[in-house]
Amino acid sequence: MGLTIAQKIIKAHLVEGEMKVGSEIALKIDQTLTQDATGTMAYLEFETMGIPRVKTELSVAYIDHNTLQSGFENADDHLYIQSVAKKYGLKFSRPGNGICHQVHLERFGKPGKTLIGSDSHTPTGGGIGMLAMGAGGLDVAVAMGGGAYYITMPKMYKVNLTGKLKPYVTAKDVSLKILQILTVKGGVGAIIDWGGEGVKTLTVPQRATITNMGTELGATTSIFPSDEITYEFLKAQGRGEDYIPLSSDPDAVYDKIIDINLSELEPMLACPHSPDNIVEVSQIAGKKVNQVCIGSCTNSSLADMLRVASILKGKTIAEGVSLSVSPGSKQVLSMLANCGALTDIIAAGARVLECACGPCIGMGFSPNSEGVSLRTFNRNFEGRSGTKNGQVYLVSPELAAASALTGVITDPRTVGNYEEIEMPKEFLINDNGIILPASEEDAKNVEIVRGPNIKPFPTTKPLENSISAKIGLKVGDNITTDHIMPAGAKILPYRSNIPYLSKFCFAVCDEGFSERAKELKQSIIVGGTNYGQGSSREHAALVPLYLGVKVVIAKSFARIHSANLINAGIIPFEFKNENDYELVSQGDELVISNIFKALENGIATITNATTNKTFEVVYKFSSRQIDILKAGGLLAYTKGE
Repeated sequence: MGLTIAQKIIKAHLVEGEMKVGSEIALKIDQTLTQDATGTMAYLEFETMGIPRVKTELSVAYIDHNTLQSGFENADDHLYIQSVAKKYGLKFSRPGNGICHQVHLERFGKPGKTLIGSDSHTPTGGGIGMLAMGAGGLDVAVAMGGGAYYITMPKMYKVNLTGKLKPYVTAKDVSLKILQILTVKGGVGAIIDWGGEGVKTLTVPQRATITNMGTELGATTSIFPSDEITYEFLKAQGRGEDYIPLSSDPDAVYDKIIDINLSELEPMLACPHSPDNIVEVSQIAGKKVNQVCIGSCTNSSLADMLRVASILKGKTIAEGVSLSVSPGSKQVLSMLANCGALTDIIAAGARVLECACGPCIGMGFSPNSEGVSLRTFNRNFEGRSGTKNGQVYLVSPELAAASALTGVITDPRTVGNYEEIEMPKEFLINDNGIILPASEEDAKNVEIVRGPNIKPFPTTKPLENSISAKIGLKVGDNITTDHIMPAGAKILPYRSNIPYLSKFCFAVCDEGFSERAKELKQSIIVGGTNYGQGSSREHAALVPLYLGVKVVIAKSFARIHSANLINAGIIPFEFKNENDYELVSQGDELVISNIFKALENGIATITNATTNKTFEVVYKFSSRQIDILKAGGLLAYTKGE
């Protein structure tokens, strides 16, 4: 029986376990990346381990999230991360050098390698045949120290592509189509293998858009073959030597096969407030638009920007529309400037933002009240834009540019002649935005810079065998990490200050949660299906830990968040019978006895002391996860405390 691309990479990196679906496996990690919203905490955790030097082939610290420096907090974090990178052997990507996933794809990603990053869109690297996965910061810290990365062996799904995209139909539309088919939870526990004859029609940037958006399926990761198109891209980046061919075997076995004919796709949008709320543009064309944002790690490549420039050239954006354009990297911005495309974008009335995540994580450029904002991003969760009642639609760069010109949602196929965008034979290479680490000898003299906003990792203690606590919060389905621990310009600067950050925990759902949790001292959270979907931010587990949350009971969990809860020492339990969700209410006192036995058996009986009713919860814990929970979290477990 043949193997898929992902199975081949897993087999080559397997440290522990068997490649049996549903069982825990451990992988050797070749590369790691962090960004500044999650990086400070990851490096505080790495320092605590007492390891003098990173042990990966490559680790890169990017500054791309908290780039608005309206106070000292972000600048202090950047100096801290830069000094840690210098001392411990990481490359440091300066603010302005670009978005981590775009830069990593351009300059560092290698087919056949494993990569984990403290950002959920790390699967972007699957566009060049990497096994690239989002992870919590603590998992990244452990990998930097030479430890393995543990996941549940995924199922294998294949998306079989045929045909070729029509003009003005894009890779973003492919992403939206698979979301329409599978939904935001349809990829949970699976790796998406993109294959078929249609793959040969897609460039690396198009493939990277698709693997980036695969995160919204809940998938472990997504991956494309490494082929002659991959080689041409790497060669143009001056990295032809990094290429290896990699493809799935013809007799590889899949748990699910999905067929998509690229020739049949139409321009699409994801409507508020979920990436899988999909309609074709024809169903909604003509709706007034207030704001358009082009960029993010999903759609900020040179090809995307050149297409936008070709649509905007010689025209002016509509009155009442505010347009932002964020190139994905310094390389992209420089090449736009050199060829004159940047002038075309500016002349049309666009506001050019720096090469950073920016509006995608609510860091500036929030829409007006109830404003309709078209964004080429990957998420449109309620409130993520920085405006709680903003109406955010996810679209392609082509649809975004066309709509900016007309002031209403517009089918891009109506804007005029379609110009082919050729991939360059040579990209502009200038890596002076990457600062190299000190030598091992010189690193001994490097001082770590710590600003006053940087606070220690929350204290933990070993798990007790019984818990009696009130339900501090009960929430519904598809609670995202943006619900649990919001992003945005007002909050992101405090990602290294858990005590201050705790004020905003679950504020989108219940502004009183934080104070109530502090009064309860220890509590339980109850949620619906797909609890914790979205970003890899471990703050969505660390802040509840700080607030005394001991257990989260949900109908089902997103992969990264359940792992982050365990790493934080918080027990994730799932209702054995989803209908038992109705047996509990906020404020009820729940009693869980014989927890150690429950963890080993994977099932526990919980008594609702308020109503005197009982129900069962389940979760398949590995022996390692049980030891982590007993120790009080991964950090204590790793240190052997």
